[in-house]
Amino acid sequence: MQKKGNKYGTHRVIEPKGVLPQPANKIDNNMDEIWDNEILIDVQTLNIDSASFTDISARADHDPKKIAEIMMDIVAKQGKHRNPWTGSGGMLLGTVEKIGDALKDKTDLKVGDKIATLVSLSLTPLRIDKIKEIRADVDQVDIDGKAILFESGIYAKIPSDLPEKLALSALDVAGAPAQTAKLCKPGDTVLIIGAGGKSGMLCCYEAKKRVGVTGKVIGMCHSQKSTERLQKLGFCDVVFSGNAGDPVAMEAKINELTHGQMADVTINNVNIPDTEMTSVLCTKNDGVVYFFSMATSFTKAALGAEGVGSDVTMIIGNGYTKGHAEITLQELRECQALRDIFTELYA
Repeated sequence: MQKKGNKYGTHRVIEPKGVLPQPANKIDNNMDEIWDNEILIDVQTLNIDSASFTDISARADHDPKKIAEIMMDIVAKQGKHRNPWTGSGGMLLGTVEKIGDALKDKTDLKVGDKIATLVSLSLTPLRIDKIKEIRADVDQVDIDGKAILFESGIYAKIPSDLPEKLALSALDVAGAPAQTAKLCKPGDTVLIIGAGGKSGMLCCYEAKKRVGVTGKVIGMCHSQKSTERLQKLGFCDVVFSGNAGDPVAMEAKINELTHGQMADVTINNVNIPDTEMTSVLCTKNDGVVYFFSMATSFTKAALGAEGVGSDVTMIIGNGYTKGHAEITLQELRECQALRDIFTELYA
């Protein structure tokens, strides 16, 4: 008979006792037997979150062998893939191998279903047996391994009308465009920082759809290549290259583009630190900043906004919002240009 587990997975926490799996330093990743409210997944691909992969790659001097060593070491020490420097994880693609007895009548899943987990690897019990391929350009790592989805964990079945890797790349950042859909309203001026990346392009598309012809979408990109790519997509009213780590210069640019009005909503999607104050300064006093970036420092954002007398509302990027998987996958279905770019870059 299977052991009875806690819905949030606290039964897997080794230390410190009394905390949830995400902040825990070590969790049990033994896959030989599962608890009654767990789903065992045969893992195919890890989609490491952008901030985490960028950090690990830099520490490994961009050497695939060293990247693999760092990843294996993280999982060996913690029983999960939580980057010790960024604190973030990612998500995974795999096949349902076993369903706990207590969940069999509560889930729409069956053994053999292909799913993407929509909870962070920073809390997911994971065992890596072998790293098969590292695709550094898309932050994806193919492995042989197993993982556990807790009773409270959310997931999306991989749709039959989209390639697996395409769906995985979009679902990894599903929270961003879905939150954008909730935050943006007709007539708004929306600034998207890191607009040329994976989450950025989805957010630009969703923002333009929501603000309509009376609104304005401004895309700030890092490289000339991503700037040109976003310009061709045509989702933004204005696209420019800028350094998100230079808040004074970026404030001057947005001041110019908005005739001093600044942004009603700013979405920060970058994967590097020290972009908090660009987000704050470019947003009007009663506006909203949504920090989707896992490189965001709450301390820098809060104290920085206070220091410049800014009354912006700041939202921490929760990777989950109701309907986020459906909203994001629908974007790829209804916009051929977006689907083509994602297929070229990520599938």
